[in-house]
Amino acid sequence: MSMIKPPKLKKGDTIALISPSSGMAAKYPHRLNNAIKFLKSQGYKIKEYTSTRKNKGWESASAEERAKDVVSAFLDEDVNAILTTIGGTVAIQTLKYLDFNKIRRNPKIFVGYSDISNLHYAFYTQAKLVTFYGPCAMVQFGEYPRPLKYTVEHFNKALKFAKPIGKIRPSKKWTDEVLDWSKKLDLTRPRKLKHNKGFEWLREGKAKGEIIGGCLSSIVHLDGTKFWPSYKNKILFLELPEGQVFDKGEPLPYVDWYLAQLDLLGVFEQIKGLIFARPFRYTDHEVRMLKQKLIERTKDYDFPILFGVDIGHTDPQITIPLGTQVLIDSERNVFEFLESGVR
Repeated sequence: MSMIKPPKLKKGDTIALISPSSGMAAKYPHRLNNAIKFLKSQGYKIKEYTSTRKNKGWESASAEERAKDVVSAFLDEDVNAILTTIGGTVAIQTLKYLDFNKIRRNPKIFVGYSDISNLHYAFYTQAKLVTFYGPCAMVQFGEYPRPLKYTVEHFNKALKFAKPIGKIRPSKKWTDEVLDWSKKLDLTRPRKLKHNKGFEWLREGKAKGEIIGGCLSSIVHLDGTKFWPSYKNKILFLELPEGQVFDKGEPLPYVDWYLAQLDLLGVFEQIKGLIFARPFRYTDHEVRMLKQKLIERTKDYDFPILFGVDIGHTDPQITIPLGTQVLIDSERNVFEFLESGVR
C-alpha cells in the first residue's frame, strides 16, 4: 500500500490535544495552558479529550482510555490535526487497542516525539499513514514567553503547505536547559540559548530514501512485534531522550547497547543513510564518545552519517514527515526533504 497523506493544516482548523502516554498535563497545567494560548493566537481552535488532563501515576489514564482518545480524535469530524501533549514511557500500551482500519480511513495530521515514536511506527506499519515527528504541546508550544521561532517555522513548513519542506538549515542557537516546572521556574525567564555549531558528517556519502525513525530507546522495544518496519533502503533518524534522572541524558552504555541491537537486527545492513540528532544534556566528552560509538557500531557499513541535527529532545526542533523522501549529501552539506507530508 502507498503512504496516505493527511490534508494540510489551515487557519481556523481544530487541533485535538491528547495524552496517549504521560499524565504530565495534570501535574503542570500551566504548560498546557501556555500552549493552548499560543495555538489559539495562531488562529486554531482547540479540543481536549477525556484523558488529556488526567494523571494515573506515570500514565494519564488506562491504556484503553488513552487508545480510545486516539481513535476518537481521528474519527472526530471537527478535528483536523492531533497534537500530543507530551511523551512518556507508556504510549506502547495503547497499540493493541487501536483500530488501524478506522485510522487509515480517516487520515489526519498526527504530531509528537519521544515515546510517541511507538504510535508513529504503528501508524506507519499498520495504517500506512504519514505522521509527523515534531513538537509536543506542553514542551515546545508551552515554552515561555513563547515557542522558539525555528520550531514554529518548521512546524508550519511541514503541515501548512502541500509542497516539500526543502533543505534543512541548522538552527543558529539551541538549548537543553532544564527549568523546574514544579517550581514554575520556567515562568521566570526564557531558557538560555547556546551557539549551534551546525551539522557534522561522521561518514561522508550521498543517499536518498524514505525517512523513518524516532527516539532510540522507544523504538527498540518494538523489535519482534508487527509494528517493527522494514528498513530496506530507508534513511534512519535517531534521537535520544532524557535519562532516568530528568536533567541528565540517556546513559551512554544504554545507547551503545541499543545501537548493537539495531546492528544484530540487520537494520544497519538495510539502511542507506543515518541521521543522528543533537543529544540531550550531554557533556562535550559524552558527545565525543557518542560519535565514536556511532562510527564503531557501523564500521562494517558505508552509509553516510549526519550528526547534530535539530530533532527531538533539544530545542528548537524540526518537524519530520515520516515516510517521505529525503536526500542527504555530504559533498554539498545537504539534508533535504524532497516530498511533502500533506496534501
